[in-house]
Order: sequence, then C-alpha cells, then structure tokens
Amino acid sequence: MPVRVMVLEGPRFELEPGEADFPQALAAIPQPPKRLYGVGSPGALAEGLAVVGARRATPYGRGAAQRFATMAAERGVAIVSGGARGCDAVAHEAALAAGAPTVAFLGGGCNQVYPAENAGLFQRIVGAGGAVVSEHPWDFPPQPHTFRARNRLIAGLARATLIVEAGLPSGTFSTADEALSAGREVWVVPGAITSAASRGANRLLYQGALPIVDDDSFEDALLATFGCLRTPPAGEAPLRDERERARSVPSAEEALLEALQAEPLGLEALGELAERYRPAGDSRPWLMVWLANAQRAGLVSQYPDGRFGPRPAARRAG
Repeated sequence: MPVRVMVLEGPRFELEPGEADFPQALAAIPQPPKRLYGVGSPGALAEGLAVVGARRATPYGRGAAQRFATMAAERGVAIVSGGARGCDAVAHEAALAAGAPTVAFLGGGCNQVYPAENAGLFQRIVGAGGAVVSEHPWDFPPQPHTFRARNRLIAGLARATLIVEAGLPSGTFSTADEALSAGREVWVVPGAITSAASRGANRLLYQGALPIVDDDSFEDALLATFGCLRTPPAGEAPLRDERERARSVPSAEEALLEALQAEPLGLEALGELAERYRPAGDSRPWLMVWLANAQRAGLVSQYPDGRFGPRPAARRAG
C-alpha cells in the first residue's frame, strides 16, 4: 500500500546565488548550492546557530539539545538543523517554543519530507515564519548520500555548530567537518567516555573544539559569536556594575583561580571547591575540562607532586 506523503503548505521560493534573498553565508562555502528550493520565509535564511546531534539520542543528548537551543532562541538567535529524529527535532521544537525562527535542511526535495513522522514539525516551522529548505528539486527522493551533502548547508548557514551528541563515525560528526571546512566555529557538549553516543563529540574536544560545559560557558560563546548579552535570572535585577557582581559572588572559575594563587591544591580539594560553587549536578567533569583549558591558557600548571597551582614564572614574579 503506497505511503501518503504530506505536502507542506505555505509560500514557496527558489533562490540562486546572486539573487537578493540568497544567503551570503551559503554563497561563501565550498561547493555552494546551485539553487535552493524552500517552503516558508526566505528571510529566515539568516546566519544562526546549528544544533545537531544523534538520531538515536540518549536522554542526555535530547536534554542538552533542548537546553542550549532554548537559551540561544530566547536571545533571538535562529536555530538551524536537519529535521532528523532525535536531537535535531528537539532543537527545532525548542526554537518554536521560544518564538524564534528555525530552518530545517532536508536530504530530499521539500515534497519528499523525511522523516515522514516529522511532517507536522516541518509544517509548524513554516507556520512560525521559518523555512524548510533543500538544494534538490521539489520531488527529488531522499537518498543516503544526499544527507551527508546536506550537512554542509546546515553548517554553512550557521556562524557556529553546536554538537550535543555524536557517535563515531556519524552524520553529526561529518557536520562538524563541514563547519571547519567553511571556517565556522565548532562547539561541543562533552559526554561520558563510556558512552558510544559521545565518542565523536569527545573526539572533537580532543581535536580542539570549544567545550560547552555549562550555561555560563554557552552564554560566553553566544556573547563572543553573536553579541548576545547575558540574561539575569527571573526576578534578579541586573547590577549596574558587572565587576561588583563578580566581587560579591565569585564564579567557580574565579574561586578556583583565587584558591590556586593562595596555595597549590590537589584534585580532592579542587573538587570540594567546585562542588561548593557549582552545587547542581556532578562537578567533576566540569573541573577536569576547566583545568585543561586553564593549563592551555597558561593560568595553571600541574606540579610534579600532582597538585595544581599558578605557573612557576608567575610565582617567581610575585
């Protein structure tokens, strides 16, 4: 029995390089699309944040996709993804819930939406002022190789690509490769080293991707890349002087640096400090990432006895 394919309703457009609405970000990538076919608003094709992850997402991956896509969308950043099962769909849903535009790139034509169970999601994307887009003609059937090619469009329209969960090998991992080829940033949410769903993500961190270890690190990345200002928690009046806030309530990073300037500390003592200033959740993974970054930045050194402290040169200078 033939499967009924839902045809998306809404305004349709076709764009070629050089036309006014053709996104300049895609014109500049390696192998730019020769034509874009879309349903929805061509104005939604603005540089945003790509949020991608595993199709067979774990609760951890789905939660990370929802958390960070929501934070970005609430600050007006468009969410770009591939409309796939798992993390992609969660990211689109988060953007819709936050009232931000979102763009889904398909592996086949827009009359051949895949996966079929997400047809309702695609229609809501169109209805909310976003766009469902393909580089293939309207009735082109999705094929395995077209999804890998589609990934370059997801990464190309984004200023940065956030990997929330990726196996090795995987289509998500290939999206990071496409982002690097296009000169875009790659941000990665770390995962457990025992999780097959996070092997690709952790490998990207090893290769130098920016780790997103908590809300603060994500907000810092948004500020640096999109100019998004931090949003104070509900009910908290913003202080006139951010430096005053930093002095009154030090962040975990500041507390650790101040403690290490006073005396070298081992992992156990550092772990207790991290838990004190980051009481929610397991602070040990965050601590290990922070120590690695602080050593690369020249702020901290590990001494022969295993403790951590300021660089020896800094100690001699004081």
